[in-house]
This record gives sequence, C-alpha cells and structure tokens, in this order.
Amino acid sequence: MENIEKVCSFLDKAGTYYLATTENDQPRVRPFGTVLLHGGKLYIETGKSKSVSKQLAANPKAEICAFDGEKWLRVSGELINDDDRDVKVAMLEKMPSLKAMYSPDDGNMQMLFFRNATATFSSFTAAPETFTF
Repeated sequence: MENIEKVCSFLDKAGTYYLATTENDQPRVRPFGTVLLHGGKLYIETGKSKSVSKQLAANPKAEICAFDGEKWLRVSGELINDDDRDVKVAMLEKMPSLKAMYSPDDGNMQMLFFRNATATFSSFTAAPETFTF
C-alpha cells in the first residue's frame, strides 16, 4: 500500500498530470488533475460524454505522466470503469470544484481505477524507482 500512496501523493503535489490514450492508431494526450486513492485503488475522474471516455472504452490501456519540478512519474496500465457511488462522492469531497460539473447521480461522472499498473519515478540525478500495483 505504501507505494500506491506515494504515487497518489506525488500526483496531488504535481497538481496536473497528462493522460495518454489512443484513438484508432492516433495517440491522444490531455491534462488532468483528478486523483483519488480509495479502497486501495488509484482513481481518476472524467465525464462519460467526453472523447477520453470513449477512447478508454475501446482500449483501456493508458499512461499518465506528471512532473513536480525535480522528478517525474509515469504510471501505465489499464483504466477500469467503477460506477460505485461512494467512490464518486469521495472524489467530489476531495475536489469540491468538480461539483460545478458533476454529481454522483448525473449518469456522466466516471471514475476509473488503474489495474495492472506500473509506476516509475525518474529524475536526472537518481536511478529510476519502479513498482507495480
């Protein structure tokens, strides 16, 4: 559990990370800021009406990358849909600014957790640190 907590803490500190998906054979990258550790899983949030949701439904393999000014983190794996209302509520409690766009019962808010994930912390001054969750 310690490693996944380290990942979540890093993402919180960085504030913005970049999510890469694919659409047919074209990579798609966009900034995100939603992250939640809940029930031992690392979650991100989006809207089901967005292109990213459709891309992940077609191919759940994804990667995120974040930089905190000294180190960077890459997390790759599969992003799996979770419609558990409690997870949605937890995300909205952590990030109340999302309440202007989403609610746990709107049919649009989508929570996705990483499965079969590999996380690698890197920098220019230290050897990479890699682990799975």
